[in-house]
Amino acid sequence: MDLEATLQSELETLRSRIKELESENAKLSAQLSNCSCQETKEKGSGNIVKNGVLDSHGKKKNKLRDLGYGAMMHHSKRYVALQVMYFGPRFYGFASEAQMDPTVEGELFKALERTRLIFGDKKELQYSRCGRTDKGVSSVGQVIALFLRSNHKESRGDNKYSGEISVDESCGEIDYVRVLNRVLPNDIRIMGWSPIPVGFSARFSCLSRVYKYFFWLGNLNITAMETAAKKFLGEHDFRNFCKMDAGNVHNYRRHIISFEILPFSESYNADQLMIMKIKGSAFLWHQIRCMVAVLFLIGQGLESPNVIDALLDIERTPRKPQFPMAPEIPLVLQSCEFEGLKFICSSDTKQALNEHLEWECRSYKLQSAIFHEALLNSSCVEVDNNISSDHTKRKEAYHIPLLSRPTEPSYEERRKKLDAGVGTPR
Repeated sequence: MDLEATLQSELETLRSRIKELESENAKLSAQLSNCSCQETKEKGSGNIVKNGVLDSHGKKKNKLRDLGYGAMMHHSKRYVALQVMYFGPRFYGFASEAQMDPTVEGELFKALERTRLIFGDKKELQYSRCGRTDKGVSSVGQVIALFLRSNHKESRGDNKYSGEISVDESCGEIDYVRVLNRVLPNDIRIMGWSPIPVGFSARFSCLSRVYKYFFWLGNLNITAMETAAKKFLGEHDFRNFCKMDAGNVHNYRRHIISFEILPFSESYNADQLMIMKIKGSAFLWHQIRCMVAVLFLIGQGLESPNVIDALLDIERTPRKPQFPMAPEIPLVLQSCEFEGLKFICSSDTKQALNEHLEWECRSYKLQSAIFHEALLNSSCVEVDNNISSDHTKRKEAYHIPLLSRPTEPSYEERRKKLDAGVGTPR
């Protein structure tokens, strides 16, 4: 009998909610019906214009009304953090301000608009992101924060998170992960969501970031690289290990919490795949790729581990030597750490997410198998030593020590140019 009474009570609650929604729908319908849409003839054509947008019959339509923004403004909203995974090779970085398409952020906002989870601009949404990964860089743990439409009756922006999410916080809420993953491209996925307080910032509330850089062991001297990597630990001025933005960045001190070089669970033709795992409170523009590039020179025996000490000593080395960065494709933003933040998704959504990721893994392994097959077949092609080409003649490698190379302008020289209105020197 207790169960019957409980079900009866829930049924009455649902009926009451339906009446409320019907009443709200009636009010919105009345408002729409009372709107007067002035029709004017476009000069030089017979097209009818309604509120400035032509419809499929030569008529203009009210775009905002068609998108449902009028009704959306009446929806409750809540402040939410989303954990985002993306495979970077086809994107021009994460941030849409890069003025190049596609970007990860651009694809995310297309999905948010398509699913009508947002209304308003980024400022109104209180949007923030944890990091701006570069062109080609991937992530399995990027975090963004913004206001999203909510199923809860009242807007929620004062959430408190302490590592556990109450049933009240998630029960009946929109399945943000499922809704967004249905419309996102295959190389972007939402991994989970979490309620957050209004004062939260995906950038400034982050305690630490962890990056991983994948590389093949080959003939690299890992012992020398590990010795050099330890010199990065702690707080240092990393202006010689980044792309300097003197117009916007004035403090180049950053704290490296840990730096490990570890074997990964993959190998190829007896060559071991390795990772550099770097954890820090924050990073400068291209900092990790510059650090990795110098470690590769050390691993090849072209530089001594002591070159790290020299480059971190800005009084001894005030200008960064010119050297190419490590490639961007092997770099992955693995995780962003926040105090008490816990991401969730429904069980069926998690299963669908895992199935998708497994399918993508299998797909790329198939592609790898095809290239491996081509490599095997290339052994059938004979080499004619009578054919020569200047392009095939390799010049003997010649290494110029880092501390003997041409240098970039120092921070002070860049600032002087900027203050004089000349612009940032290259």
